[in-house]
Amino acid sequence: MDSRFPFVDWFRHSSPYVNAHRGKTFVILMEGEAMASSRSGQLLQDLALLHTLGVRVVLVYGIRPQVSTVLDVAGIKPVRVAGRWVADRQVMDHVERIAAVHRLDLEAQLSLGLPNTPLHGVELTAVSGNLVTAKPLGVRDGVDFDHSGEVRRVRSQAIESLLAGGNLVILPPLGYSRTGEIFDLDASEIAQHVAVSLRADKLILLGESAGLHDDGGQLQRQLTPDEADTLREQATPGSELSRHLSAACGAARHGVERTHLLSWRDHDALLGELFTRDGVGTMITQNRYELLRQAVLDDVGGLLALLAPLESSGMLVARTRERLEHEIEDYVVIDRDGMAIGCAALHGYAEAKMGELACLAVHDDYRRGARGETLLAEVERRARRQGLTQLFALTTHTTHWFVERGFSLSTPEALPDLKRETYNQARRSKVLLKSL
Repeated sequence: MDSRFPFVDWFRHSSPYVNAHRGKTFVILMEGEAMASSRSGQLLQDLALLHTLGVRVVLVYGIRPQVSTVLDVAGIKPVRVAGRWVADRQVMDHVERIAAVHRLDLEAQLSLGLPNTPLHGVELTAVSGNLVTAKPLGVRDGVDFDHSGEVRRVRSQAIESLLAGGNLVILPPLGYSRTGEIFDLDASEIAQHVAVSLRADKLILLGESAGLHDDGGQLQRQLTPDEADTLREQATPGSELSRHLSAACGAARHGVERTHLLSWRDHDALLGELFTRDGVGTMITQNRYELLRQAVLDDVGGLLALLAPLESSGMLVARTRERLEHEIEDYVVIDRDGMAIGCAALHGYAEAKMGELACLAVHDDYRRGARGETLLAEVERRARRQGLTQLFALTTHTTHWFVERGFSLSTPEALPDLKRETYNQARRSKVLLKSL
């Protein structure tokens, strides 16, 4: 018998997704067109609903059309190169003002409990701040981009603290330099970097297009970054499609499990994508099998290729094929679809109850997915299993990384006798120790 209330059946079927999304981090991009449309109020209701369901929401917003309109009225025609305008002081005055106005408007709307909506009375705290640091684009192809910039770093710990406090975080398309300057940034680039830095569970890009379609007009529900790259290369540089695909592919390759391309024009897009089985847009995901395992002789070729760039830069001491083959049982690798994208070795010194963490390396394309920590944890586990009580590492470039993970600086005299005798005085590597 059909239900008298179809919503009840939908609600029952959506409950697994409600549970799955609770406590997860979603980074959501609202482009300027969505901000200026009559749909903005409904989108904010949907974001507030996600918040009440326990989703940790970071909202990044764009202001491109609003700034363009103001510049046209003022008779200002900024230089545009590859989709970016040159933000001189005159342009930047308008960018800063409009970004501030829209930030305040968002905070006000989200702080009012959304009157005359189903979420009236919901207490929601929306906050912002100098959470993204930037650097200038500089001079490119002879063009000085002035105050147009790119993301330098995301203050992920500060954002995490705000999210842990139950806040919805709002990020404008601006970045702040260490010298106190403000830079105009691309909102989709901010969304990508924030999602990667937070290791977000989802990056959701709300744009004009309702997902990606094939030549026959069929919606492509799921693509890998490589498949999406083909479409990105065909898109107009600087276009929304180009920017969104660049952000989606970059996020997917650096640890964000799923990126969704949705249309803000679709009244049901956001909730329909998140709380139904098939969704309504296009999802971009690596969708590849990744495994941490013991290295075998067949991995030697892949290890040589993985280590070569780091050896060339001087970060690692060069290792021959013969040495890798001889020590292969000391190595663990992260295997991704048959490719070694990370490795580490544990060389034991049983008489001193110490082990050397050596050759820790992660492929450049996969360095933002906590794989270094995964390799370190596995080496520590193996060291304890062998009865070792201390781990040491020698490094010339990454001292801070080790210190942040519990190592402390020491001297060559603290090394096991055999290792101390072979210590390279010319290389002058830092010695770091960690008790297990």
